[in-house]
Amino acid sequence: MLPESPSTRSASKVKTTHAMLLAHLGALLAVAMWGVSFVSTKVLLDNGMHPVEVYVYRFIIAYVLVLCFCHKRLMSHSWSDEMLFAVCGLCAGSIYFIAENTALEYTLVSNVSLLTSTSPLIVVLLVAILYKDERPNRGVVTGSLVAFLGVACVIFNSSFNLEIRPLGDFLSLGAALGWAIYSLVLRRLNVVYDAWFITRKTFFWGIVTALPFMLFESEMTSLDAILANGTVLGNLLFLAVGASVVGYIMWARSVKSLGAVKSNNYIYLQSIVTLVVSALWLHERVSIVGYTGCALILLGLWLSDRLGRRYRR
Repeated sequence: MLPESPSTRSASKVKTTHAMLLAHLGALLAVAMWGVSFVSTKVLLDNGMHPVEVYVYRFIIAYVLVLCFCHKRLMSHSWSDEMLFAVCGLCAGSIYFIAENTALEYTLVSNVSLLTSTSPLIVVLLVAILYKDERPNRGVVTGSLVAFLGVACVIFNSSFNLEIRPLGDFLSLGAALGWAIYSLVLRRLNVVYDAWFITRKTFFWGIVTALPFMLFESEMTSLDAILANGTVLGNLLFLAVGASVVGYIMWARSVKSLGAVKSNNYIYLQSIVTLVVSALWLHERVSIVGYTGCALILLGLWLSDRLGRRYRR
């Protein structure tokens, strides 16, 4: 076997750098849309839709769209993989969004966004326990803790203006745990399946596992009522197309390229996006504590990347 020439190695390095850059941009795009999605969901709830139906309508539209582009293979390679997809649908679908949407009825949008942003810390802990090959180093842990402190500051930004409501906080933390589990399962599935197939199966099982929750719904908003309300239709389409289809595909590709820990660190930025959009759209007040939290989150991400690379050398 002939050794690689310098030009071949250089081209390979450029290709790898390009792929990593796309993975970072994909994670950033997904998190930005998810940050806005909290505000869109709040708008739908304020227009009379219920938490479960917001999620169900969103995932049905998203599933049909993905199915149009990914329909050659319906089943996974084995029943064990199919169960893993069911876990994805449960953790990153029904449990995550129903808990999150319900939490939005009990606290501020920024509160829910920030508490669900603790999932990167949960991922760090789970990876440290389960995977020796991706155990986070001191730089990553330091950056994560600084970012988490920033998350806490932005949470206190809203707590100064609203009484603490444990139910909304508990539901938000439950959603964060579900997302962390999904990220780790995604790590395994990414080895065998492409992002489109993973996303389609996640949406399918997300809808199936939501069926028991629908039994508790007294009535569903009719399709005519949704189509007649431009605000409802627009926000629902954004949640389905942008936050679901585009967001999940970008996220699956980013986790495959960057790993569960590094990609999940981007979720800390979600709170900043939500804070800004909720302040502009919903007129939720931002205090100096909130601005301080945003700065700490950005500092934590920078430290995680900079110190993480230093400790690996």
